[in-house]
Order: sequence, then structure tokens, then C-alpha cells
Amino acid sequence: MIDLRSDTVTRPGRAMLERMLAAPVGDDVYGDDPTVNELQNYAARLSGKEAALFLPTGTQANLVALLSHCERGEEYIVGQLAHNYLYEAGGAAVLGSIQPQPIEADPDGTLPLDKVAMKIKPDDIHFARTRLLSLENTHNGKVLPRDYLKQAWEFTRERNLALHVDGARIFNAVVDYGCTLEEVTRYCDTFTICLSKGLGAPVGSLLLGNRDYIKRATRWRKMTGGGMRQAGILAAAGLYALEHNVARLKEDHDNAAWLAGALREAGADVRRQDTNMLFVRVPQERVAELGEYMKAHDVLISAAPVTRLVTHLDINRDQLGEVVRLWQAFFSR
Repeated sequence: MIDLRSDTVTRPGRAMLERMLAAPVGDDVYGDDPTVNELQNYAARLSGKEAALFLPTGTQANLVALLSHCERGEEYIVGQLAHNYLYEAGGAAVLGSIQPQPIEADPDGTLPLDKVAMKIKPDDIHFARTRLLSLENTHNGKVLPRDYLKQAWEFTRERNLALHVDGARIFNAVVDYGCTLEEVTRYCDTFTICLSKGLGAPVGSLLLGNRDYIKRATRWRKMTGGGMRQAGILAAAGLYALEHNVARLKEDHDNAAWLAGALREAGADVRRQDTNMLFVRVPQERVAELGEYMKAHDVLISAAPVTRLVTHLDINRDQLGEVVRLWQAFFSR
């Protein structure tokens, strides 16, 4: 099956599974799982942050991040289409009584800082306290401009706000920039990494920040049900992913660019391609039929009027060639 729905569908390879089987483990709630500790320390060193925390999911990592930044009745400013506003079931509001203040992002995925400034609440009993600016990198495949990261950092320093980055695919951005992780994450207080997308681990995310912040986050992780016991089996996959699967993300980007070009040549209306994602416009009346046709030919897509196709480590160029052939065959019928 060729699965282009998301890079979350990746499966661990043999080398990663062997690393998991051999992982020394302990009880991570007590803090004595050596493999979890190794993963957290390794990620902290890579990013230049003081500490890291291993969590089961990216949604929980973002939730714990917000809970650790904001008290009840405070707010975070966030993009209208940001994952930790739109796609995480309202967790910050429901579980943390934290108010989101969404704004529209610019076409490049940035939140315009003049508009952010207008949404910062004055010190008045009528308003929630604005505590945090939350960005997303990459945003729907788009890599935020590096100069914007520095501008946003300086902006939040001037206005006494914290800056969090939902970095579920931050290594896609790092590979696209051609720099180190630390060169990107020096411009935020906290950020997350998802290990189970393009990096290929079966489960897990990391939250990174200073030691005091991660200490608060560890309490919130426990309260939200994320304390795991012999989690080193899972952490070992994350370690393998960080050590072996970062540089190869460029293959996914190159494959997405190739697929975009090949589909255009086949007559498809490719709207854009960024990093490992491309977006193709499909006539409304043919959306359902396209999804069924592809599935019948062992290709899974999330068919929609604008269909997102995502490349990842379980997809090769030959398979993408078959996707192009099927796409062309469908629309030539």
C-alpha cells in the first residue's frame, strides 16, 4: 500500500526495532529509565536547551507546553490554522482554562507581528492576561523565514511574552535551512519535536525548555496521564530517529518536489509544494471517486477539493511514479 495521507503513517524499520528490543529500561515516573534520560539529554544538547521531556504524543506535548506557560484565565496568541488551536480538540481551553487568541497567518506561515501586537491585552480586569505567542514551524509544510524567527524572539522579549514553537516537523525546517537545530531554537523559550512523523519513530514527542519550565511540565505530564513506566523501549526508537533519520528528510523533500513536477506534467493542478507536502486541486464532483479509485489500486490519499499528499521514509520514487500513472489514468477516463 502506498500511503500518502501523512508522514504519521511511517513504520519502524528493522534497525530501529532492534534498538528498541535492546533498550535498557527503568521506571520513567521515578526518573530512572536510562534510555528515556539518554533521549532527553541528547535532544537538549542538540537544541541548546537545558532540559527535555519525553511525552507519548505531540498533542499532549503541546497541551503540556501551554499548561506550563499559562495559568487559568490567561491566553496565548496563535495562528487561526495552527495545530495547537484548531486540531487538538480545544484541550488548552477545556483542560487548562487557557484562552486562545487566534489570528490569520500570512501566506508564508508567519503571524504578522503588528497584528500580534494589536491582540496583546492591556492590564485591565476585563481581559485575559496575554502570556504567550505560539508559532508553528513548519506550518502546513511551509518553513518560517529565519529572519522572522529572530524578529519574533525580539518582539516577545520587548513585550514580556514567552515564545513557544510547535515544532512537530521542526527538523524538516532545519534540513531546508541547512543549519543546526540550535541555530533555529535559540529564538524560542520552548518547542516541541514530534518523533513519529518524518523521523519514523512509532510514537512519542519531546518538549524542550529550561530546567524550571521542564520541572513544571513534568508535573503537568503526570496530571494529564502521560507518565509512562518502562518507556525506554519507545525512547530508543526516538534516539535512533534523531541519530539516523534527520538528514534523510531531504529525500522526502526531493520526492515531494519530483511528485509535484510529474503531476503538473500529467495535467494536475498542483497549487504548491513545500518540504514534504504538496497540495493538488481536485474538481469537487470527482473527489470521492478519486479517493475510491486510488484505494482500489493500493494508494491511500485524503481526497479533498485541495488534496494534500505527503512524502515520507516509506515512500520511494518508483512508488510515486505509480501514483502519477494512476492519477493520469483516472483523469483521462
